[in-house]
Amino acid sequence: MSDSLHSFALFFSLLNPFLMSIYMLGIIRNSDAKTFNMALIQGSLISLVVFIIFAKTGEAFFNDVLHVRFESFQIFGGIIFLVIGYRYVFEGADTIGVMRGAPNHLAGTIAMPFMIGPGTISAAVITGVRLSLMETIIVIFITLFLTCSILILMKYAHDHLQHKYSNYIDLYVDIVGRLAALLIGTIAIDMIVTGVAGIIQST
Repeated sequence: MSDSLHSFALFFSLLNPFLMSIYMLGIIRNSDAKTFNMALIQGSLISLVVFIIFAKTGEAFFNDVLHVRFESFQIFGGIIFLVIGYRYVFEGADTIGVMRGAPNHLAGTIAMPFMIGPGTISAAVITGVRLSLMETIIVIFITLFLTCSILILMKYAHDHLQHKYSNYIDLYVDIVGRLAALLIGTIAIDMIVTGVAGIIQST
């Protein structure tokens, strides 16, 4: 049970819906509730399948199937998050929405890179090592279900409260957004450093 709780805590901290609501702000503002909810659910299902695959195969997927180093994936993912954090700090949340894509492609762009990233894939690998396959599926499903539900509630609150409590929403976006940018940038640098260190140690 403790391993399951630790794995859940790790996944939920990486899929933090409160931070995710900030760097998905462009989508939340510019899409209607039905489109957003369907895209979010589809993106969560895509993420579920990907996480289960990586939990089952682990680093062997990179080494034996793709024939690439897992560290290279970490470095590239770190660069992606670094760009996201940089754009938020200097250009604001709306510009992140520009990176997203057309409404009919929202499911894929929600899943990647915010749900499916080096951090969450690494967590899937660790969870697959700690738990049985069924326990891993349950932990990942509960985490994604909770994250998806909170984001849907946040979309509802945004659509119905943005005019009445616009000042509070702007304050929330400003404070949490700056924290999110700092956290994303810090995680990005750590991913890059970890990937480079891993390559150096293996050579």
